[in-house]
Amino acid sequence: MIYRFRIILDTQEDVFRDIEIEADATLEDLHNTITQAFGFGGQEMASFYISNELWEQGEEIALFDMNDGQESIRTMGETTIEEVTDEDQTKLIYVYDFLNMWTFLVELADIVDYDDGSTYPNLMFAHGEIPEEAPEKEFVAEDPEEDDADFDPEDFEDLEFDENWN
Repeated sequence: MIYRFRIILDTQEDVFRDIEIEADATLEDLHNTITQAFGFGGQEMASFYISNELWEQGEEIALFDMNDGQESIRTMGETTIEEVTDEDQTKLIYVYDFLNMWTFLVELADIVDYDDGSTYPNLMFAHGEIPEEAPEKEFVAEDPEEDDADFDPEDFEDLEFDENWN
């Protein structure tokens, strides 16, 4: 089967790519296809996140497992696309280059049969120019008043911090 995805850069302007890729390809293959479709070098760290209908970030699937022997996470090279997406689970979030936080919304648009005349992955359509810099992200606590209500930066007693530790 062939999965057709729309990959949308999370920015004000409309910037997206439509691609086709085999369902049994890995997320690393999808990562490489996305970086090429948007003109990135592909040498930066990246992760996919399983998402729900509200585009909330779920389980991480990383390019490399960097947990140093602790609980391991799934990696792109070991995870096929069809393991994480189907008709019911259509959304992924893709973050490329954690210093700049290029963020993409990846949505499964269609599942079709192989076309004997096509090679995969296939860039079907490209719209918009990628900006010079990653779009700014605004990270806001859900209720800022509540988060700071009990915090007094002068009160070291409640922090269980030994200021004479050395």
